[in-house]
Amino acid sequence: MPLYDFACSDCGHRFERLQKMSDPDPTDCPVCGKPSVSRQLTAPSFRLAGSGWYETDFKKDGDKKKNLAEAPSSAPKAE
Repeated sequence: MPLYDFACSDCGHRFERLQKMSDPDPTDCPVCGKPSVSRQLTAPSFRLAGSGWYETDFKKDGDKKKNLAEAPSSAPKAE
């Protein structure tokens, strides 16, 4: 389940809530009780980086996998 951030526009209280994507967002602030809570836009807590991320990890063994982290080369590599 995703973790969402919320903030009250009246009192400024900020809080997190673990909820399903289908659950309704809270409307009332747990501190002041006013119905002025809105969901906040936040950055993800992880980043996919490094040389191990391929175009697809489910290609057959005979297919050529393209490494998305490498810069494209103009000449083919010699084996």
